[in-house]
Amino acid sequence: MDETDSFIDEVTEEVRRDKIFAGLRKYGWIGVVAALAIVGGAGFNEWTKAKAQAESEAFGDAILAAVQADTPRTAFEAISAEGARASVVALMAAAEATADDDMEAALASYRQIAADPATPASLRDLARLKAVIVTGAAMEPAEREAELAALAQPGSPYRLLAIEAQADAALAAGDPDRAIALARQILSDAEATAGLQQRATELIVALGGDPAAS
Repeated sequence: MDETDSFIDEVTEEVRRDKIFAGLRKYGWIGVVAALAIVGGAGFNEWTKAKAQAESEAFGDAILAAVQADTPRTAFEAISAEGARASVVALMAAAEATADDDMEAALASYRQIAADPATPASLRDLARLKAVIVTGAAMEPAEREAELAALAQPGSPYRLLAIEAQADAALAAGDPDRAIALARQILSDAEATAGLQQRATELIVALGGDPAAS
């Protein structure tokens, strides 16, 4: 009986092995494909990361070269970019147009960027603010105030800059009290940069106010 049982066990084991090997021959390719997919996916991810990094570095180099060029505006306009990078280049070209006193071209660029739904919201808001500043007194007071009020809402990335522009507009409109109040609002904000605080302080002092007063 022991020999019979042992023989049966051996036969059973052989049958089990045959089934395993048959399964491997039949479905083993799935494991190979899965392994190749994992390895290939990891390689593709690394290639994608390296490509994105190289593109970012090339874009940064192009921006730096444009800033240092003899004619930065022309250099910025020559940069080929897509998406948010194209908007950044357009903003910088518009800033150079402003520096060249070509306000019409700068304003047209800012308005185009602000109206482009493909441009990130933060860049659209920046373009809107720049357009208000470039337009200056040529913009209808009510339109200017409405645009700045929208940009000065809590959570806006350029809220404090919009408030500063509101103070400038109030001063231009002959309302120094409101200009001082807006400047003090900037001073009391924990997110105000040192530059903003300095400009707000200088405005208050210039208008005869006390920056330390609440």
